[in-house]
Amino acid sequence: MASRAGVRAVRESAAEGGAERPGCGAQAWPVPAGAPAPLAEPDRADLRLETVMGALSDPLRMRIVRTLLLESEAFDHTCGWFGFDRPKSSLTHHFRTLRDAGLIRQRQYGLERRSHVRADDLEARFPGLLALVADWDG
Repeated sequence: MASRAGVRAVRESAAEGGAERPGCGAQAWPVPAGAPAPLAEPDRADLRLETVMGALSDPLRMRIVRTLLLESEAFDHTCGWFGFDRPKSSLTHHFRTLRDAGLIRQRQYGLERRSHVRADDLEARFPGLLALVADWDG
């Protein structure tokens, strides 16, 4: 089960405009100098609950978001970091669905895309949603 204090940190961070992740104290995702701009994603105001829930309806996508919330380091991760035994085309589809729904932010570094959860935007639009995802043990 996810740490309630960690999920609370996400809410507090969202209120302050930060991007802390649950369970890791006050660490925020660093954006290194010279980092590429994020790939196209919906603005915070354009996030729609039905789109977000639709993206989370797939167990693999739910697992991706939960893993990023609870187990990632304080930086973006590549698709390969997850260790899923799936074709690259399948993973590309799932990550794009998550990005298009506004759940993750991706940056292109050369040939790889790195991802992290848009915790601040999601908590601002849908308070408590990330706590439910973090507590999911599917």
